[in-house]
Amino acid sequence: MNSPVPHDITHPDPLFEHAPIALWLEDFSGIKACFARWRADGVEDIDAFFAANPAAVDECAAAIRIIAVNQRTLALVGAADQGELVANLQRIFSGDMNYQHAHDMAALWRGEGGFSSQSVNYTIRGERIDVLINARILPGHEEDWQRVIVSVEDITARARAEEQLRRSEAYAQGLFEHSPVSLWVEDFSRIRVLINEVREAGIQDFRTFLNVHPEFVSLCMQEIQVLDVNRQTLRMFGARDKADVIHNVWRIFRDEMRLHFAEQLIDLWNGQLFQQREAINYSLTGQVVNVHMQFSILPGHEADWSRVLISLTDITARKKAEAYLEFLGRHDALTKLCNRAWFDEEIARLTRKGPFPVSVIIADLNGLKHANDSIGHAAGDDLLRRAGEALRKAMGDADCIARIGGDEFAILMPGANEEEAESAIERIQAVSELNNQFYAGPRLSFAIGTATCDEGGGLLLAMQRADEGMYAAKRAHYRNQGIDRRDESGEL
Repeated sequence: MNSPVPHDITHPDPLFEHAPIALWLEDFSGIKACFARWRADGVEDIDAFFAANPAAVDECAAAIRIIAVNQRTLALVGAADQGELVANLQRIFSGDMNYQHAHDMAALWRGEGGFSSQSVNYTIRGERIDVLINARILPGHEEDWQRVIVSVEDITARARAEEQLRRSEAYAQGLFEHSPVSLWVEDFSRIRVLINEVREAGIQDFRTFLNVHPEFVSLCMQEIQVLDVNRQTLRMFGARDKADVIHNVWRIFRDEMRLHFAEQLIDLWNGQLFQQREAINYSLTGQVVNVHMQFSILPGHEADWSRVLISLTDITARKKAEAYLEFLGRHDALTKLCNRAWFDEEIARLTRKGPFPVSVIIADLNGLKHANDSIGHAAGDDLLRRAGEALRKAMGDADCIARIGGDEFAILMPGANEEEAESAIERIQAVSELNNQFYAGPRLSFAIGTATCDEGGGLLLAMQRADEGMYAAKRAHYRNQGIDRRDESGEL
């Protein structure tokens, strides 16, 4: 962009000379002449004209005549006098100013009588100055534009502060948006009002209050206002966009979440403005999402809870691994039934708490050694898996079914009498026969004994009686098969 050409530098009155803001007195009559020529040539859309003819913007700049500048202008650009300023106009107006100058000229074209804009000038030493420019055609010169007063306000400090603020905000927003954990900004102010109302009503034991009024937890959940979420939240919960999350919060926070949220409310009641706990949420497709939640009321909002930051780390994989390890620790890997350790714990629990009567079934798998020896251990393992499948099918999930030895199984039936135990044995035998119809390998059959323990009786004694019944059934099985049991295992 060409710099304005100095012309007719005079010494205006003291008000101009010593004004506390940089002032330029300029002659824009050359610009007016350019506008008249372009209008005569048929130009109507000045913005489109400047965009298509960048040289026309330079022509406007070259048509400006500087009449005078004041002392504050000299100080701003670092000039000793007006002569030094004039000699360094190219430095002062360096840089790409065409876009802003085109915008300013367009305001004059539209008859606005002046313009206001933010731009950049430079000192003679090359230091950047952010400036706010205001220009007005002086009264009496509306027709010729020979006198235009231009004020230049140094806003460098403000512009730098604003730029730093923009960068800080962009940095913070970037951290928020691209965080590897799910982040939520929420408004809990309405929840604070509800809790205060309960406190003002004289309630002191808030936990008991929630137990008596579970609907209060639901009410508070409805009052959560989600203000923003980040991209990881969309990925974690399978949402299309932020609106999809905000409008479907009730699908994410439900069921088990009510219990966790009740504990969260109790912590808030007790003044804990930072909390962390594990909780269960749901994706928008209905899948369980185990999360580690960190909750913090942001500084400056402690009085009203209007800004809350919540981070959710997806720990679903970890919880599944923990559950699987716990399952392995309490179950037999081959049959997926309970193991001996879990069975012993259940014996101890039922001995203390019942409910009585408790029936015990001991079942020994027939033919396992023969399958292992004649067909191979893979066939024996397959027979054990079938045994576990049949016992689960016959008994369901209500009773404790355990593999307590190599080929020995035990079933505990809390609250079941002798008749119910005998009925369970019939189901086991029926399911075993059905199982044999689908497998071509060794037949699945059990030698079974049972006993029932009334309250005050010993479960261990009942197990012993059931064990004796099982051995009697075992011997009968081998007699019926014409097999000497001592040939099978070396034992009677």
